[in-house]
Amino acid sequence: MSALTDLPRGVLRRAGPPALIAAALLFGVLSVGYAWIVARHLRNDARDTSRMLGHVFAGLNDPREGAAADALLELADEVRHLGIPIAVTDTAGRITALDNAPFGANAGDAERQAWIAKLDRIHPPLVQPGVGTIHYGALPAARAFTGLAVLQGAMFLSLVLLAVWAMRERVTAARDRLWVAMARESAHQLGTPLMSLTGWIDYLRENPGTPASDLVEHLEADAERLQRVAKRFERIGRPARREPVGLGTVAERVVGYFRPRLPTLAHSVTMSLSSPGSGPTAIGDPVLIEWALEVIVKNAVDALSGRGGRIEVDVEAADAKGRVSVRDDGPGVAPEMERQLFEPGTTNKSGGWGIGLALARRIVEQQHGGRVTFRPGPDGRGAVFVLEFPLS
Repeated sequence: MSALTDLPRGVLRRAGPPALIAAALLFGVLSVGYAWIVARHLRNDARDTSRMLGHVFAGLNDPREGAAADALLELADEVRHLGIPIAVTDTAGRITALDNAPFGANAGDAERQAWIAKLDRIHPPLVQPGVGTIHYGALPAARAFTGLAVLQGAMFLSLVLLAVWAMRERVTAARDRLWVAMARESAHQLGTPLMSLTGWIDYLRENPGTPASDLVEHLEADAERLQRVAKRFERIGRPARREPVGLGTVAERVVGYFRPRLPTLAHSVTMSLSSPGSGPTAIGDPVLIEWALEVIVKNAVDALSGRGGRIEVDVEAADAKGRVSVRDDGPGVAPEMERQLFEPGTTNKSGGWGIGLALARRIVEQQHGGRVTFRPGPDGRGAVFVLEFPLS
Protein backbone atom coordinates (compact mmCIF):
# COMPACT_ATOMS: atom_id res chain seq x y z
CA MET A 1 0.00 0.00 0.00
CA SER A 2 2.81 2.41 0.81
CA ALA A 3 4.40 1.84 -2.59
CA LEU A 4 1.09 2.59 -4.28
CA THR A 5 0.56 5.84 -2.41
CA ASP A 6 4.20 6.94 -2.66
CA LEU A 7 4.45 6.38 -6.42
CA PRO A 8 2.71 9.55 -7.63
CA ARG A 9 3.75 11.69 -4.68
CA GLY A 10 6.53 13.56 -6.50
CA VAL A 11 4.43 14.03 -9.61
CA LEU A 12 1.47 15.29 -7.63
CA ARG A 13 3.53 17.67 -5.56
CA ARG A 14 5.17 19.14 -8.65
CA ALA A 15 2.05 19.31 -10.78
CA GLY A 16 -0.59 19.98 -8.18
CA PRO A 17 -4.34 19.61 -8.64
CA PRO A 18 -4.84 22.69 -10.89
CA ALA A 19 -2.29 21.39 -13.39
CA LEU A 20 -3.84 17.93 -13.37
CA ILE A 21 -7.33 19.32 -13.89
CA ALA A 22 -6.09 21.57 -16.69
CA ALA A 23 -4.26 18.65 -18.33
CA ALA A 24 -7.33 16.42 -18.11
CA LEU A 25 -9.52 19.15 -19.64
CA LEU A 26 -6.95 19.85 -22.37
CA PHE A 27 -6.61 16.20 -23.30
CA GLY A 28 -10.39 15.85 -23.24
CA VAL A 29 -10.86 18.79 -25.62
CA LEU A 30 -8.10 17.51 -27.91
CA SER A 31 -9.59 14.02 -27.85
CA VAL A 32 -13.04 15.30 -28.83
CA GLY A 33 -11.56 17.50 -31.54
CA TYR A 34 -9.37 14.72 -32.86
CA ALA A 35 -12.31 12.30 -32.89
CA TRP A 36 -14.29 14.83 -34.94
CA ILE A 37 -11.41 15.10 -37.43
CA VAL A 38 -11.21 11.30 -37.70
CA ALA A 39 -14.96 11.10 -38.28
CA ARG A 40 -14.65 13.70 -41.05
CA HIS A 41 -11.82 11.67 -42.64
CA LEU A 42 -14.02 8.57 -42.60
CA ARG A 43 -16.89 10.46 -44.20
CA ASN A 44 -14.56 11.75 -46.93
CA ASP A 45 -13.14 8.26 -47.49
CA ALA A 46 -16.64 6.87 -47.88
CA ARG A 47 -17.43 9.59 -50.42
CA ASP A 48 -14.21 8.96 -52.39
CA THR A 49 -14.73 5.19 -52.36
CA SER A 50 -18.26 5.64 -53.65
CA ARG A 51 -16.97 7.91 -56.40
CA MET A 52 -14.37 5.27 -57.35
CA LEU A 53 -17.03 2.62 -57.66
CA GLY A 54 -19.14 4.99 -59.72
CA HIS A 55 -16.26 5.54 -62.18
CA VAL A 56 -15.61 1.81 -62.47
CA PHE A 57 -19.27 0.99 -63.17
CA ALA A 58 -19.50 3.88 -65.61
CA GLY A 59 -16.40 2.66 -67.49
CA LEU A 60 -17.59 -0.93 -67.63
CA ASN A 61 -21.00 0.12 -68.98
CA ASP A 62 -19.56 2.60 -71.53
CA PRO A 63 -19.68 1.00 -75.02
CA ARG A 64 -16.93 3.20 -76.38
CA GLU A 65 -13.57 1.62 -77.12
CA GLY A 66 -11.01 2.22 -74.36
CA ALA A 67 -13.59 3.34 -71.81
CA ALA A 68 -12.75 0.45 -69.46
CA ALA A 69 -9.05 1.28 -69.58
CA ASP A 70 -9.80 4.92 -68.83
CA ALA A 71 -11.90 3.82 -65.85
CA LEU A 72 -9.02 1.76 -64.49
CA LEU A 73 -6.65 4.72 -64.84
CA GLU A 74 -9.11 6.92 -63.00
CA LEU A 75 -9.36 4.23 -60.32
CA ALA A 76 -5.60 4.30 -59.89
CA ASP A 77 -5.74 8.09 -59.54
CA GLU A 78 -8.44 7.77 -56.88
CA VAL A 79 -6.31 5.28 -54.93
CA ARG A 80 -3.43 7.77 -55.00
CA HIS A 81 -5.85 10.48 -53.86
CA LEU A 82 -6.91 8.41 -50.85
CA GLY A 83 -3.33 8.58 -49.58
CA ILE A 84 -2.77 4.82 -49.25
CA PRO A 85 0.99 4.12 -49.27
CA ILE A 86 1.49 1.43 -51.90
CA ALA A 87 4.33 -0.23 -53.81
CA VAL A 88 4.33 -2.88 -56.55
CA THR A 89 7.24 -5.23 -57.15
CA ASP A 90 7.68 -7.82 -59.89
CA THR A 91 8.60 -11.47 -59.44
CA ALA A 92 12.28 -10.53 -59.24
CA GLY A 93 11.63 -8.02 -56.44
CA ARG A 94 12.16 -4.97 -58.59
CA ILE A 95 9.98 -1.95 -57.81
CA THR A 96 7.65 -1.23 -60.69
CA ALA A 97 5.35 1.35 -59.06
CA LEU A 98 5.27 3.62 -55.99
CA ASP A 99 2.53 5.85 -54.65
CA ASN A 100 2.23 8.04 -51.55
CA ALA A 101 5.79 7.28 -50.47
CA PRO A 102 7.38 9.46 -47.75
CA PHE A 103 10.45 10.20 -49.94
CA GLY A 104 11.14 11.78 -53.28
CA ALA A 105 12.11 10.37 -56.63
CA ASN A 106 15.82 10.58 -55.80
CA ALA A 107 15.62 8.12 -52.89
CA GLY A 108 18.04 5.22 -52.99
CA ASP A 109 17.11 1.61 -53.46
CA ALA A 110 17.97 0.75 -49.84
CA GLU A 111 15.59 3.40 -48.54
CA ARG A 112 12.84 2.18 -50.85
CA GLN A 113 13.30 -1.45 -49.76
CA ALA A 114 13.27 -0.43 -46.08
CA TRP A 115 9.99 1.40 -46.63
CA ILE A 116 8.48 -1.63 -48.38
CA ALA A 117 9.55 -3.84 -45.46
CA LYS A 118 7.81 -1.41 -43.11
CA LEU A 119 4.62 -1.69 -45.20
CA ASP A 120 4.81 -5.48 -44.99
CA ARG A 121 4.95 -5.24 -41.19
CA ILE A 122 1.69 -3.29 -41.28
CA HIS A 123 -0.14 -5.57 -43.74
CA PRO A 124 0.88 -8.87 -45.36
CA PRO A 125 1.64 -8.21 -49.06
CA LEU A 126 -0.79 -9.33 -51.75
CA VAL A 127 0.42 -11.47 -54.66
CA GLN A 128 -1.38 -10.58 -57.86
CA PRO A 129 -0.71 -12.95 -60.80
CA GLY A 130 0.42 -11.11 -63.88
CA VAL A 131 1.13 -7.95 -61.88
CA GLY A 132 3.51 -8.90 -59.05
CA THR A 133 3.39 -8.28 -55.31
CA ILE A 134 1.42 -5.38 -53.86
CA HIS A 135 2.75 -3.85 -50.64
CA TYR A 136 0.41 -1.39 -48.92
CA GLY A 137 0.12 0.51 -45.66
CA ALA A 138 -2.68 1.99 -43.59
CA LEU A 139 -5.17 4.67 -44.49
CA PRO A 140 -4.48 8.14 -43.07
CA ALA A 141 -7.63 7.68 -40.96
CA ALA A 142 -6.02 4.65 -39.30
CA ARG A 143 -3.01 6.75 -38.35
CA ALA A 144 -5.44 9.34 -36.98
CA PHE A 145 -6.98 6.64 -34.79
CA THR A 146 -3.53 5.95 -33.35
CA GLY A 147 -3.17 9.60 -32.38
CA LEU A 148 -6.65 9.52 -30.87
CA ALA A 149 -5.70 6.50 -28.75
CA VAL A 150 -2.60 8.34 -27.51
CA LEU A 151 -4.67 11.37 -26.54
CA GLN A 152 -7.24 9.27 -24.74
CA GLY A 153 -4.50 7.38 -22.92
CA ALA A 154 -2.98 10.68 -21.78
CA MET A 155 -6.40 11.90 -20.62
CA PHE A 156 -7.01 8.64 -18.74
CA LEU A 157 -3.60 8.92 -17.04
CA SER A 158 -4.38 12.49 -16.00
CA LEU A 159 -7.72 11.43 -14.56
CA VAL A 160 -6.07 8.55 -12.68
CA LEU A 161 -3.47 10.89 -11.19
CA LEU A 162 -6.22 13.34 -10.28
CA ALA A 163 -8.23 10.57 -8.61
CA VAL A 164 -5.16 9.38 -6.70
CA TRP A 165 -4.46 12.93 -5.54
CA ALA A 166 -8.09 13.41 -4.44
CA MET A 167 -8.06 10.10 -2.56
CA ARG A 168 -4.77 10.96 -0.85
CA GLU A 169 -6.09 14.37 0.13
CA ARG A 170 -9.26 12.83 1.52
CA VAL A 171 -7.35 10.18 3.46
CA THR A 172 -4.92 12.79 4.78
CA ALA A 173 -7.77 15.07 5.87
CA ALA A 174 -9.58 12.18 7.56
CA ARG A 175 -6.39 11.08 9.29
CA ASP A 176 -5.66 14.61 10.49
CA ARG A 177 -9.21 14.95 11.74
CA LEU A 178 -8.94 11.60 13.51
CA TRP A 179 -5.72 12.63 15.24
CA VAL A 180 -7.27 15.90 16.37
CA ALA A 181 -10.38 14.07 17.53
CA MET A 182 -8.33 11.53 19.47
CA ALA A 183 -6.34 14.34 21.05
CA ARG A 184 -9.59 16.05 22.05
CA GLU A 185 -10.96 12.75 23.33
CA SER A 186 -7.86 12.17 25.46
CA ALA A 187 -8.16 15.69 26.85
CA HIS A 188 -11.84 15.02 27.49
CA GLN A 189 -11.05 11.75 29.27
CA LEU A 190 -8.41 13.39 31.45
CA GLY A 191 -10.50 16.50 32.06
CA THR A 192 -13.09 14.95 34.39
CA PRO A 193 -10.68 13.58 37.05
CA LEU A 194 -8.43 16.64 36.78
CA MET A 195 -11.38 18.99 37.32
CA SER A 196 -12.50 16.81 40.21
CA LEU A 197 -9.04 16.94 41.80
CA THR A 198 -9.00 20.70 41.34
CA GLY A 199 -12.38 20.91 43.04
CA TRP A 200 -11.18 18.91 46.04
CA ILE A 201 -8.09 21.11 46.32
CA ASP A 202 -10.28 24.24 46.32
CA TYR A 203 -12.50 22.61 48.93
CA LEU A 204 -9.50 21.96 51.20
CA ARG A 205 -8.36 25.54 50.83
CA GLU A 206 -11.76 26.82 51.86
CA ASN A 207 -12.09 24.24 54.64
CA PRO A 208 -8.57 23.68 56.00
CA GLY A 209 -9.84 21.76 59.01
CA THR A 210 -11.47 18.98 56.96
CA PRO A 211 -10.21 15.56 58.07
CA ALA A 212 -8.17 13.82 55.35
CA SER A 213 -10.20 10.65 55.82
CA ASP A 214 -13.25 12.44 54.43
CA LEU A 215 -11.57 13.02 51.07
CA VAL A 216 -9.23 10.06 50.66
CA GLU A 217 -11.86 7.92 48.97
CA HIS A 218 -12.68 10.62 46.40
CA LEU A 219 -9.02 11.42 45.72
CA GLU A 220 -8.26 7.74 45.27
CA ALA A 221 -11.15 7.45 42.80
CA ASP A 222 -9.78 10.32 40.71
CA ALA A 223 -6.25 8.89 40.78
CA GLU A 224 -7.58 5.47 39.81
CA ARG A 225 -9.52 7.01 36.94
CA LEU A 226 -6.40 8.72 35.63
CA GLN A 227 -4.69 5.33 35.62
CA ARG A 228 -7.63 3.76 33.77
CA VAL A 229 -7.58 6.53 31.16
CA ALA A 230 -3.88 5.88 30.57
CA LYS A 231 -4.61 2.17 30.16
CA ARG A 232 -7.37 2.90 27.67
CA PHE A 233 -5.09 4.72 25.31
CA GLU A 234 -2.52 1.96 25.67
CA ARG A 235 -5.15 -0.39 24.18
CA ILE A 236 -5.44 1.59 20.93
CA GLY A 237 -4.00 -0.42 18.05
CA ARG A 238 -3.78 -3.64 20.11
CA PRO A 239 -6.08 -6.68 20.07
CA ALA A 240 -8.77 -6.60 22.73
CA ARG A 241 -8.23 -8.87 25.72
CA ARG A 242 -10.45 -11.91 26.19
CA GLU A 243 -11.38 -12.46 29.82
CA PRO A 244 -14.58 -12.71 31.90
CA VAL A 245 -16.12 -9.30 32.55
CA GLY A 246 -19.00 -8.74 34.98
CA LEU A 247 -21.20 -6.14 33.33
CA GLY A 248 -22.83 -5.31 36.67
CA THR A 249 -19.42 -4.63 38.20
CA VAL A 250 -18.46 -2.38 35.28
CA ALA A 251 -21.74 -0.45 35.49
CA GLU A 252 -21.38 -0.06 39.26
CA ARG A 253 -17.87 1.35 38.85
CA VAL A 254 -18.97 3.85 36.18
CA VAL A 255 -22.07 4.97 38.08
CA GLY A 256 -20.12 5.09 41.33
CA TYR A 257 -17.62 7.45 39.80
CA PHE A 258 -20.11 9.84 38.18
CA ARG A 259 -22.73 9.93 40.95
CA PRO A 260 -20.80 12.10 43.52
CA ARG A 261 -19.73 14.45 40.72
CA LEU A 262 -23.21 15.27 39.39
CA PRO A 263 -24.79 18.70 39.93
CA THR A 264 -26.82 18.72 43.15
CA LEU A 265 -27.87 22.36 43.52
CA ALA A 266 -29.11 24.22 40.46
CA HIS A 267 -30.33 21.86 37.70
CA SER A 268 -29.59 18.77 39.77
CA VAL A 269 -28.99 15.44 38.06
CA THR A 270 -29.64 12.09 39.70
CA MET A 271 -28.34 8.71 38.58
CA SER A 272 -29.64 5.25 39.57
CA LEU A 273 -28.37 1.73 38.89
CA SER A 274 -30.41 -1.46 38.63
CA SER A 275 -28.21 -4.56 38.42
CA PRO A 276 -28.47 -8.21 39.48
CA GLY A 277 -25.11 -8.14 41.28
CA SER A 278 -21.82 -8.35 39.43
CA GLY A 279 -23.17 -10.22 36.42
CA PRO A 280 -24.08 -11.07 33.77
CA THR A 281 -20.63 -12.14 32.57
CA ALA A 282 -19.35 -11.42 29.08
CA ILE A 283 -15.98 -12.23 27.52
CA GLY A 284 -13.93 -9.23 26.53
CA ASP A 285 -11.64 -6.43 27.58
CA PRO A 286 -12.82 -4.85 30.87
CA VAL A 287 -10.97 -1.60 30.20
CA LEU A 288 -12.57 -1.12 26.77
CA ILE A 289 -16.04 -2.20 27.90
CA GLU A 290 -15.90 0.32 30.74
CA TRP A 291 -14.73 2.97 28.27
CA ALA A 292 -17.72 2.32 25.98
CA LEU A 293 -20.23 2.45 28.86
CA GLU A 294 -18.64 5.59 30.24
CA VAL A 295 -19.00 7.30 26.86
CA ILE A 296 -22.74 6.55 26.87
CA VAL A 297 -23.19 7.70 30.49
CA LYS A 298 -21.16 10.86 29.91
CA ASN A 299 -23.29 11.55 26.85
CA ALA A 300 -26.41 11.38 29.03
CA VAL A 301 -24.83 13.65 31.65
CA ASP A 302 -23.98 16.21 28.95
CA ALA A 303 -27.54 16.02 27.61
CA LEU A 304 -28.86 17.08 31.05
CA SER A 305 -26.30 19.82 31.55
CA GLY A 306 -27.99 23.12 32.36
CA ARG A 307 -31.46 21.60 32.66
CA GLY A 308 -31.24 18.79 35.21
CA GLY A 309 -32.96 15.43 35.09
CA ARG A 310 -32.57 11.74 35.77
CA ILE A 311 -30.33 9.00 34.37
CA GLU A 312 -31.19 5.32 34.81
CA VAL A 313 -28.67 2.53 34.17
CA ASP A 314 -30.13 -0.98 33.96
CA VAL A 315 -28.13 -4.22 33.66
CA GLU A 316 -29.86 -7.47 32.74
CA ALA A 317 -29.42 -10.77 30.89
CA ALA A 318 -31.81 -11.73 28.09
CA ASP A 319 -31.59 -14.11 25.11
CA ALA A 320 -28.00 -15.19 25.90
CA LYS A 321 -26.92 -11.55 25.89
CA GLY A 322 -25.84 -9.15 28.56
CA ARG A 323 -27.63 -5.85 28.18
CA VAL A 324 -26.74 -2.46 29.67
CA SER A 325 -29.32 0.29 29.10
CA VAL A 326 -28.71 3.97 29.76
CA ARG A 327 -31.86 6.10 29.82
CA ASP A 328 -32.14 9.87 30.35
CA ASP A 329 -35.02 12.33 30.23
CA GLY A 330 -33.10 15.03 28.42
CA PRO A 331 -33.95 16.71 25.09
CA GLY A 332 -33.33 13.54 23.08
CA VAL A 333 -31.89 13.31 19.57
CA ALA A 334 -33.21 15.19 16.55
CA PRO A 335 -34.76 12.82 13.95
CA GLU A 336 -32.39 14.00 11.22
CA MET A 337 -29.39 12.97 13.36
CA GLU A 338 -30.57 9.47 14.27
CA ARG A 339 -29.32 7.77 11.10
CA GLN A 340 -25.80 9.15 11.45
CA LEU A 341 -25.69 9.22 15.24
CA PHE A 342 -22.80 6.75 15.45
CA GLU A 343 -20.83 8.19 12.53
CA PRO A 344 -17.56 9.98 13.38
CA GLY A 345 -18.02 13.74 13.39
CA THR A 346 -21.73 13.68 14.28
CA THR A 347 -22.43 15.85 17.31
CA ASN A 348 -24.82 18.54 18.53
CA LYS A 349 -22.44 19.81 21.21
CA SER A 350 -20.64 23.08 20.73
CA GLY A 351 -16.95 22.29 20.42
CA GLY A 352 -17.62 18.55 20.20
CA TRP A 353 -15.89 16.28 17.69
CA GLY A 354 -18.46 13.49 17.58
CA ILE A 355 -16.05 10.64 18.21
CA GLY A 356 -17.44 9.26 21.49
CA LEU A 357 -20.43 7.30 20.17
CA ALA A 358 -18.46 6.09 17.15
CA LEU A 359 -15.75 4.86 19.52
CA ALA A 360 -18.32 3.11 21.73
CA ARG A 361 -19.84 1.32 18.73
CA ARG A 362 -16.41 0.22 17.51
CA ILE A 363 -15.54 -1.21 20.94
CA VAL A 364 -18.84 -3.05 21.38
CA GLU A 365 -19.50 -4.27 17.85
CA GLN A 366 -16.12 -4.73 16.19
CA GLN A 367 -14.06 -5.83 19.17
CA HIS A 368 -16.66 -7.71 21.22
CA GLY A 369 -19.21 -8.91 18.67
CA GLY A 370 -22.02 -7.04 20.41
CA ARG A 371 -24.42 -4.33 19.39
CA VAL A 372 -25.16 -0.69 20.25
CA THR A 373 -28.63 0.67 19.56
CA PHE A 374 -30.53 3.88 20.17
CA ARG A 375 -34.23 4.60 20.59
CA PRO A 376 -36.15 7.63 21.78
CA GLY A 377 -37.37 7.59 25.36
CA PRO A 378 -40.99 7.11 26.43
CA ASP A 379 -43.35 9.65 24.86
CA GLY A 380 -40.47 10.85 22.70
CA ARG A 381 -38.65 12.39 25.67
CA GLY A 382 -35.00 11.70 26.30
CA ALA A 383 -32.88 8.95 24.83
CA VAL A 384 -32.16 5.29 25.50
CA PHE A 385 -28.83 3.70 24.50
CA VAL A 386 -28.49 -0.08 24.79
CA LEU A 387 -25.17 -1.97 24.83
CA GLU A 388 -25.47 -5.73 24.20
CA PHE A 389 -22.66 -8.26 24.71
CA PRO A 390 -22.67 -12.01 24.03
CA LEU A 391 -22.53 -13.89 27.32
CA SER A 392 -19.68 -16.29 28.01
